[in-house]
Amino acid sequence: MGRLSLSLIRHISATVLPVSRRCCLHQGVRSYRSSVEHRGGVRTAVSEHIQELSGPEQRLLDKLYEGLIGGQRASLAESITLVETLHPRKKELAQVLLQRVLAYRREQEGRNGGKPVAFRVGLSGPPGAGKSTFIEVVGKMLTGRGHKLAVLAVDPSSCTTGGSLMGDKTRMTELSRDMNAFIRPSPTSGTLGGVTRTTNEAIVLCEGAGYDVVLVETVGVGQSEFAVADMVDMFVLLIPPAGGDELQGIKRGIIERADLVVVTKSDGELLVPARRIQAEYTSALKLLRKRSKSWNPKVVRASSHSNEGIPEVWARMESYRDAMLASGELQGRRRAQHKVWMWSLIQESVLCHFQNHPSVRDALPHLEERVTKGLISPDLSSVPDPEWLPELD
Repeated sequence: MGRLSLSLIRHISATVLPVSRRCCLHQGVRSYRSSVEHRGGVRTAVSEHIQELSGPEQRLLDKLYEGLIGGQRASLAESITLVETLHPRKKELAQVLLQRVLAYRREQEGRNGGKPVAFRVGLSGPPGAGKSTFIEVVGKMLTGRGHKLAVLAVDPSSCTTGGSLMGDKTRMTELSRDMNAFIRPSPTSGTLGGVTRTTNEAIVLCEGAGYDVVLVETVGVGQSEFAVADMVDMFVLLIPPAGGDELQGIKRGIIERADLVVVTKSDGELLVPARRIQAEYTSALKLLRKRSKSWNPKVVRASSHSNEGIPEVWARMESYRDAMLASGELQGRRRAQHKVWMWSLIQESVLCHFQNHPSVRDALPHLEERVTKGLISPDLSSVPDPEWLPELD
């Protein structure tokens, strides 16, 4: 929003946010602290919200919660749909459901010695890197070993129609029929960074449903789109053999966040280029600042067509998880990610209320007209001025 003067900040806090919304955060904290736990701590209800629920709403939440922790895929899918909605009342219901699932997950982690019960992996890469095919091959291997796998596939939305093809799931024909796998495609709906607005919430729900491995597949990304790295335990970058030279690897911002780099399509005629790219990216990673005391990023090759290197890739992931758990860095990363999640929601909420405030809506057409005519700069339009903005105080 540019530079906001003190008067505008006071205006947002005093008038843009309705009383009920301004108190939402404080109510949430009080409700969280005063939550009543039943059935051995599994069922947690936010008391202030529960009082406002109607009978049908309460029955719906009970049905979703019981089905979700029971591992029913239909309940998980319906729960994710609930958290993705933009309907104000349904968003409140989604928050009540999330509080109960979070309480259940805390109990499960307590039984696991305070360690996470699920392993979150983010998979990203440029378009055509073979992300969906890679996930299907790895997914079938994991379910064959007894794991329960959840895949959150993010598809790009059209900038003109707003629609999304949801084509990732169609590339996972075998995995989509596996009863130990759950695949959920979701549109970006304008959200930047390669993920959706509610990816964090969907991860929590998948873990509550008993999935011990959660893979998040982003849209095809470029050099600086790595929002998924702030949502997962391990960030894996997939690159095709024609991924550029060593200099290209160094200048990519996304490579700095990668815990593992996988050169895909390493077979046939592409085997030699894949080996060269592996060597160049290994050299490039040595020039980057070390992000972890327990892990050095690796570059490996794999082929989804021949399955060569696939077991080794998962072995690297397990080594990473074990090392980060032993050092406590994984738990620390999750705590830091919760702060990022909180602030992203705060920024989204404040901007939404700001844009929807009557005074702002009245002023915007006039400001837009002056900006388009070149009378004022866009930066100046974000700073309240008594001459061309309504009185804010």
